[in-house]
Amino acid sequence: MTVAIVHLGAGNTASVQFALERLGADVVVTSDATQIAEAERLVLPGVGAAGYAMSRMAELGLTDIIKGFSRPLLGLCLGQQLLFAESEENGGATMLGFIPGRVTRMPVRDDLPVPHMGWSKLHNLKDDPILEGVTEGDYAYFVHSYVCPDTDATIACADYGASVPAMVRSGNRWGCQFHPERSAKAGARILKNFLELPA
Repeated sequence: MTVAIVHLGAGNTASVQFALERLGADVVVTSDATQIAEAERLVLPGVGAAGYAMSRMAELGLTDIIKGFSRPLLGLCLGQQLLFAESEENGGATMLGFIPGRVTRMPVRDDLPVPHMGWSKLHNLKDDPILEGVTEGDYAYFVHSYVCPDTDATIACADYGASVPAMVRSGNRWGCQFHPERSAKAGARILKNFLELPA
């Protein structure tokens, strides 16, 4: 099974690559349009700010390929946010638009620093094949300052002063706001489930 991790020129993709390889996947980190289009699965990791990621995607000629990818796609951290229509980050960015809605900065509370960094429990899990074997209260590791809107696409939440959409799905596209490669048993199970989704 070939999994392509989209490389947009920044960010550490090695930990995601190693986590998938430990589960038996054949992984390539690439910005090559042909490799991405022909992969059996696609991972869109978090890289910097939303506007930067989208501009790099366009410069590399990958936007339409990613939009048209018909097999399982998994967005991680910022990669989940890119699945939405737009972000208010750095004055605003138009994103991939698979899911309606605007990504916004996390509400700031005096007792809760932003970014949200650390372990939070998953809850409100929906019945979805990527969550097979993951249970209410399992922990996941988050690092983010912006939060996705809660829509019909939300399949898992976490709490950080308010309910945070921790995972989303739209058709063949899934997202994790947290880092599954750093999220111990639950994260490994989610990645394993992703590899087992029917292509």
